[in-house]
Amino acid sequence: MAIVPNRRSVMTLFSDATDPYSHQVRIVVAEKGINVEIVNVDPENPPEDLIELNPYQSVPTLVDRELVLYDARVIMEYLDERFPHPPLMPVDPVSRARARLAMFRIDKDWYGLLHEIEHKGEKAAARARKALRDSIAASDEVFGAMPYFLSEEFSLVDACVAPLLWRLKHYRIELPKQATAVRAYAKRIFNRESFQASLTEAEREMRA
Repeated sequence: MAIVPNRRSVMTLFSDATDPYSHQVRIVVAEKGINVEIVNVDPENPPEDLIELNPYQSVPTLVDRELVLYDARVIMEYLDERFPHPPLMPVDPVSRARARLAMFRIDKDWYGLLHEIEHKGEKAAARARKALRDSIAASDEVFGAMPYFLSEEFSLVDACVAPLLWRLKHYRIELPKQATAVRAYAKRIFNRESFQASLTEAEREMRA
């Protein structure tokens, strides 16, 4: 977190058009109908503004007046508290803790494998694809237990899961036929107006 001079009158989100973490935040922005200026950046060539604001020069980065935040989950929780309707986290502490733990595990267990697919050699990537496919398929019962992931209502956990499921085809991962609940969940999420609004053209092309 950083405090900077008041240089922007409109909330600004520095985002990468294909980055799944940026996509997570864009889903929350769309879900809540937040008025935000989205600045698409190339992480390999970040603009001067982002270099000044964020010591890691990473996306997503959110600027809200003097406040600068950089970490998808920190940004999403901030937006949920800053714009409380509709709420995307449970009210009671136990349920909130479970939601945070679910987001941690999704990031550690599933997004960690995405990193291997993108940045390791083909042999390691093939192993990671299989591991991710099998892990998601093994969670089919969880996906089918409630309308949303561990919840009756759309939550930040769904905002974490959705970009990953959207990218499976792009990463040449095909779920087994028996993963019917995962497919039904994905279809339900992808058909949401907010999810469609969150997509960049580059993300749409991932499933073209």
